[in-house]
Amino acid sequence: MSYLQFDKTLMTNLEEALKKEVLRSNRSGAYSCSTILDCNTRKYHGLLVVPVPELDDENHVLLSSLDCTVIQHGAEFNLGLHKYQGDNYSPRGHKYIREYDCQQVPTTIYRVGGVLLKREQMFQHFEDRVLIRYTLLDAHSKTTLRLQPWLAFRSVREFTHENPRASRDYSEVRNGIKTCMYPGYPDLYMQTSKKAAWVFRPDWYRGVDYPKETERGYASNEDLYVPGYFEVDIKKGESIVFAAGTKEIAPTKLKELAEFEVNIRTPRDNFYHCLVNSAHQFLNYRDGETYLLAGYPWFKCRARDMFISLPGLTLTNNEEDHFKQVMATAEKAIREFIEGKPLSVHVYEIEHPDVLLWAVWCIQQYCKFASMDKGIEQYGTLARDIMAWLIDGRHPNLYLHDNGLVYANGRDKAITWMNSSQGGHPIVPRSGYIVEFNALWYNALCFTAQLARKQGDESSAEDLEKIAAKCQKSFVGTFLNDYGYLLDYVDGTMIDWSVRPNMIFACAFDYSPLDAKQKKGVLDMCTKELLTPKGLRTLSPKSGGYNPMYVGPQVQRDYAYHQGTAWPWLAGFYLEACLKVFGYSRVSFVERQLVGYEEELFYHCIGTLPEVFDGNPPFHGRGAMSFAMNVAEIMRVVKLLDKYIIEQ
Repeated sequence: MSYLQFDKTLMTNLEEALKKEVLRSNRSGAYSCSTILDCNTRKYHGLLVVPVPELDDENHVLLSSLDCTVIQHGAEFNLGLHKYQGDNYSPRGHKYIREYDCQQVPTTIYRVGGVLLKREQMFQHFEDRVLIRYTLLDAHSKTTLRLQPWLAFRSVREFTHENPRASRDYSEVRNGIKTCMYPGYPDLYMQTSKKAAWVFRPDWYRGVDYPKETERGYASNEDLYVPGYFEVDIKKGESIVFAAGTKEIAPTKLKELAEFEVNIRTPRDNFYHCLVNSAHQFLNYRDGETYLLAGYPWFKCRARDMFISLPGLTLTNNEEDHFKQVMATAEKAIREFIEGKPLSVHVYEIEHPDVLLWAVWCIQQYCKFASMDKGIEQYGTLARDIMAWLIDGRHPNLYLHDNGLVYANGRDKAITWMNSSQGGHPIVPRSGYIVEFNALWYNALCFTAQLARKQGDESSAEDLEKIAAKCQKSFVGTFLNDYGYLLDYVDGTMIDWSVRPNMIFACAFDYSPLDAKQKKGVLDMCTKELLTPKGLRTLSPKSGGYNPMYVGPQVQRDYAYHQGTAWPWLAGFYLEACLKVFGYSRVSFVERQLVGYEEELFYHCIGTLPEVFDGNPPFHGRGAMSFAMNVAEIMRVVKLLDKYIIEQ
């Protein structure tokens, strides 16, 4: 039995099956995404969703879905499924599904009487094109397939409705047609590997409903345009490939291309391989640059997420080339920022105070992976330039004080990863001496001192170590309280006693301002108050304002986002700290914790990890369907654990 496989019992249960999504992407930022029933439940879902830079910086749904109808002896069996307003589903083609498998590519087996039909879906690696291969496994009489495309041609953040502006024009191309509903959009080419009859029968299907949008407090219905359908005979044992893309392709290449795309996929046959497959989906090539998307379906390349995610998504799988490609783009952004120039690359939020410190941490991980000498050769100058710039006080919102700590103003604007806001003001206004900023700062000081000494620059190394010594003493005096855990931030007389996970970084980094006893105290508090099977809570249930359920309209979700929800990426640092502090005695504990993430691969977007979880049982996955930092940190823990097991 395949790893990611679901049987008829689940597939015919709408309540359960519609919760499970599947995502395929290419390296341009385009993707194909729906539920495992091919019934769209989000406005972000679609068979072909592509960036259209001529219009804006968003993705756009061109082809929403493709209904397949099996025709035998004049009887029609539509295998599609759509939800309409009022909890109505039509045409309920899910009742014909016998099994679903996603180990290699999303594969659905349908049985209609004596017909056994296999549907496989591939998203092309380096072109904006989706391929769907239909194979007739069994049939006892003449069989015809009717393929009916549902078009949207709209931003993922909007809806389309029946209107007279939508163009019905189309042109015939080899084995298919091309069409474009609105000016500014690319042509959509729809072709088949075998010559099919095209029947032009334009119509709008009204009131298509997306329940995930209702859950999130948004409008949830639209109309979709169906221009007609393709009809083609298929014989037992024969395969026919349908392609939809922004460029024409020779129909004779479609079968070969489909087979190629199937064979080059990383098999999702175990926990780690699923994470590797997911990791590759965040890579994004654009205008000669390489980025890491923060998540799907709505995130772009955010600087902090990029630096936290990059080691886990690349180095853990020995993909050093991918690391270097992303870092080449990231270094451009860093250099332009510290030189006060407009950014020429599409990296967002690099101005946040902790971002450059995460960049130094990222370089540190590369040095551990490749060797200190190779790390110095590649990024030593960058790391030291970042630190010199910060020490000189040139960052607009990160100030080095005489006590060795760094200070940032976050009273009026969210500046940390806890960045939810309402009315332009942070919901969690963390300001002053912020605990993870200063843990990052101490780690960066010690690491760059090591770089300087390795390069023979003793004077610079000593200067950095002097600041680090001040920082270490002040860190303990400022953040460590009588209860054995760390304050979240201190700003003059404002002291935040909330038990939050940001203190875990001081235990996890290679250079910690805490001694062994202090680290154990922090770990104990995180274990007792914050640990869940899906990550660390963002706030202890015993702290005021605890709000663990990430549900409801936007405002309600914003107030829960960092007030009790659980995040797997935080657990990555927590588990790393456990291994560092307790060693081999925590190996079995870490293994048990990873089970909570493996089981999630079957529940939300299959094969990956979502953005956030409710902080209370049953810990439902919420938010973005696939989140880079979560995937990266769990991958990194898996590899850290392997080292401990091998050494035993």
